[in-house]
Amino acid sequence: MGSMAFTLITCAFFMGLVAWYSYQKTKNTVSDSAGYFLAGRGLTGGFIAGSLILTNLSAEQLIGLNGQGYSANLSNMAWEVTAGFSVIMLALILLPRYLGGAFTTLPSFINNRFDQGTRILIVLLFMLGYGLITIPSVLYSGSIAVLQLFDIPNMLGISFEQSMWVTVWVIGIIGSIYAIFGGLKAVAISDTINGIGLLIVGLLVPVLGFIALGDGNLFEGMKTITTENPEKMNAIGSSDDGVPFGAIFTGMIFANLFYWGTNQYVIQRTLGAKSLAEGQKGALFTGFLKILVPFLMMIPGVIAYHLYGPGLETMDLAYPTLISDIFPTFLNGFFLAVLLGAVFSSFNSLLNSASTLFVYDVYKVVINKTANDRQMIRVSQWFGTILALITFFISPLLMNAPDGLWTIIRQFTGFFNIPIIAIVLVGIFSKRVPSIAPKITIILHVITYYFLIWGLPTFFNTELAINFIHIQGLMFVLEVALMLIIGWIKPLEKPFVFKPNAEVSMVPWKYAIPVTTLLLSAMVFSYILFSPIGVASQENIVSGWFWPATIALIIITIILYLISLKSWNKKYADKLISSHEEQLKKEA
Repeated sequence: MGSMAFTLITCAFFMGLVAWYSYQKTKNTVSDSAGYFLAGRGLTGGFIAGSLILTNLSAEQLIGLNGQGYSANLSNMAWEVTAGFSVIMLALILLPRYLGGAFTTLPSFINNRFDQGTRILIVLLFMLGYGLITIPSVLYSGSIAVLQLFDIPNMLGISFEQSMWVTVWVIGIIGSIYAIFGGLKAVAISDTINGIGLLIVGLLVPVLGFIALGDGNLFEGMKTITTENPEKMNAIGSSDDGVPFGAIFTGMIFANLFYWGTNQYVIQRTLGAKSLAEGQKGALFTGFLKILVPFLMMIPGVIAYHLYGPGLETMDLAYPTLISDIFPTFLNGFFLAVLLGAVFSSFNSLLNSASTLFVYDVYKVVINKTANDRQMIRVSQWFGTILALITFFISPLLMNAPDGLWTIIRQFTGFFNIPIIAIVLVGIFSKRVPSIAPKITIILHVITYYFLIWGLPTFFNTELAINFIHIQGLMFVLEVALMLIIGWIKPLEKPFVFKPNAEVSMVPWKYAIPVTTLLLSAMVFSYILFSPIGVASQENIVSGWFWPATIALIIITIILYLISLKSWNKKYADKLISSHEEQLKKEA
């Protein structure tokens, strides 16, 4: 009982420190709409990256990814590592357009390129996705993780169901306070501090795990996972794995591109950047942090397999069991604080973004076009409070949901992620596609996607024998083609012209292209390392091909880095700045 009390007290202490620091940094900075919704357009690269990574990483991934490492192999790391490609697209192509137009939300960008009707349809897609699935599932999965890692029912002397309700409400209320009263800046600052804590815990767990596996010797533990059952270190997924390697190049690219390039609750941090350069720094640095995820959130699962064998009741127990055995008891409060921070960072980010979408794309567009800053902030707070309360009641009810719920949730995102990224890319790269094209695409997508994923099995007792990720990739291609055909048949009378309206410096980061080459190289190396020629080799710790492949990659990276530093970066910057200035002259 004493250790439980110590855990709760130290947890409250660490969370209190984060709250106090966030409050000190946000005092008197949320009096206007820009301060509340976009952190006063003053976020620097470090805060953007910290907030992006913690918004993305949740307790569900701590449990789920380590469970995958325990039960299968590292093929699921594809969702994490290949995000690097998407943040490169965000940094170099999408962000200059977002910041160049001073857009607060993605739907406002859609409105600028197409029309208000398309904007409302996009908001509707986001709201249904956030309200019915994403926010309740984040709260529920986070609560499950906390209940698995810390015996809350025993700690508080209540039933599991009561514990679920208590945990959901505690996480939800703390997250709501940041999102509703502190705005985006409070969210970003608390996320960054919690992100540092998550990194410390993330590094500590595999290190302690290796020491336990090697009977006190760190390097012996590391050697064990590469020489015994090395196939578990393989990230090159087969058709039988959760993520076949080929899926990386089909639907996964577009699903990740939606998430990192157009998902409001993610890109809102970059929309609040102090300058284009700071936004690009934050986005690209996030790509490097994502490459660390397999090391921090999958390798412990592999360690658990070597320590306990395949006999755990479920794969989701791999990480909690490892934590209870190797993690120092005196740090349990710190770990719980970090875990809760990871959970409610995803929740408060979603809540903040849903409120922003409602205020900017519904309230100010349809209900009160002359709303001032005070009205917008007050409406946002009321909307956020109501939405939060609704999700508090929905989330615990997921305990009664059927098996396979999480697969359905991941498939459900396909209802809105593919049409949104298709519409954004067509909007940027085409000038004559009319607004009727995205409207037709959204309606057809919802009907067709439902039919392919659920309709065929329900009404015709048949299933497509391909992974749903491939289906999403195919639908992306068909929807882009459909919009281009409509644009060819019924083009706009006048080609669309982007009108710049930047409120921050549009000078790109001077190392944007060189750092991009390093990030791409790091992604490739991850797959060399976790492959049959790397640590998944059946021959030895690594195969004979590992070092030649690594040396070749290093040489190519150095050459490309020097070329980009000398030539490509200047060409990119000149083109971006001259294009922006040219549009400004046309406006004048």
